[in-house]
Amino acid sequence: MIFDKNGNITIITQENESTVELVKKIEVLYERYKNNNIIVNLTSLEKVHLSEIVEFLQISNTHRKARHSFVIVTSRIDLDETPDEIVVVPTLQEAYDIIEMEEIERDLGF
Repeated sequence: MIFDKNGNITIITQENESTVELVKKIEVLYERYKNNNIIVNLTSLEKVHLSEIVEFLQISNTHRKARHSFVIVTSRIDLDETPDEIVVVPTLQEAYDIIEMEEIERDLGF
């Protein structure tokens, strides 16, 4: 797991841990990143199952309630299958675009 920071965005890149282990590590280290927007980059994984995406649902909901963005990046899943409560996009650029749009919405009071 690699943590990178780009302004107010923390990018967490999955290397070789299971998704369940990744979620546990994010929860343990959450205090460090709770005030940043978070991108979870799963592009290095060959296959991603819907059940793995759902593992992030609780931390995503917590983070979004705190008015910060939480975006998962993977092109290895059918995006139509993912729950509406969690944001999943196929590219890192789209994750940045989503965060930018959500920040504009928050600034406007939506």
